Amino acid sequence: MKINSQISEQYIINKFLKKLNLKKKETYNFKNDAAFIKNPKNKHIVITTDTILESIDFFKNDPPDSIANKIITCNLSDISSMGAYPYAYTLSLCLPKTINNNWLKKFTKKLLYLQKKYNFFLIGGDLSESKKIVISSSFFGFASKGKILNRLGALTNHEIWITGNIGESAIGLKIKQKKIKLNYNNKKYFLNKYLYPSHCSFGDKICKYASSSIDISDGFYGDLSHLLKEKNLGASINSKLLPFSKRAKDLILNKIVKINLLLSSGDDYQLIFTASPKNSLKIKRIAKKNNIKITRVGKIIDRKGIYLDNRKIKIINKSFQHFA
Repeated sequence: MKINSQISEQYIINKFLKKLNLKKKETYNFKNDAAFIKNPKNKHIVITTDTILESIDFFKNDPPDSIANKIITCNLSDISSMGAYPYAYTLSLCLPKTINNNWLKKFTKKLLYLQKKYNFFLIGGDLSESKKIVISSSFFGFASKGKILNRLGALTNHEIWITGNIGESAIGLKIKQKKIKLNYNNKKYFLNKYLYPSHCSFGDKICKYASSSIDISDGFYGDLSHLLKEKNLGASINSKLLPFSKRAKDLILNKIVKINLLLSSGDDYQLIFTASPKNSLKIKRIAKKNNIKITRVGKIIDRKGIYLDNRKIKIINKSFQHFA
């Protein structure tokens, strides 16, 4: 594969991608047809895959480090929601001829930064030419045997928790789409939240105490609905407890954005998890120890639907879906 007269497949591998394998033995320094995975004793391998496409998941003019951040973050949040921690990943890049050295340098610099921050490495991948940027990645993580989290464990009266803040990426997207106007400081803040969202690596720390978990990638309403429908349960949510930042709350109060937008839009990459009330104190201690913000926003009920302040809400747009 040759992207243009200056950049070839082997050039990209040697100059930009090899350093991402961190010289791990499992990769054979990208000289073999495949790699291998070391599976620690008493661990399960957790696998997830995400694909992001130009003009669908990100804008053509988004910075390359933002695109790198997105493909990593959406995978890491999936790994965390299963109660696992990351180990390695593959990266398949479909790139147009307009891609240059500067783009690749910024893109891989962000990848390397995130690898070192969260302790994982590039184990392999593929390169191809395309008209638009398409990036696919599979992540491999490890979870303790018998401690994998999933969407199936929520029970009536279990508490509903959220990590971090929600809705900020949605506001940044509206700014990017020129649908709302804010002052310089707010514009800069929310655009940064859209371009560089961060996941919450909390799932592996609470796998002993949480009953179910899902990441907020498609929107709070939609992802919470996924948890509920598995057991035909419902949720009672207190709007006053929802974790919005002060900046987001000000926009809601000034009627610049609607609360429904913040609850139905994706790319937060935080976790929704449920737990028995008896585990509440333990979970709060773990969060405090790891400096992670968590908020108890409601509880599971035995009536179908989501109730916001005791009023059943009609969800018109639960969350983003491809092909919808």
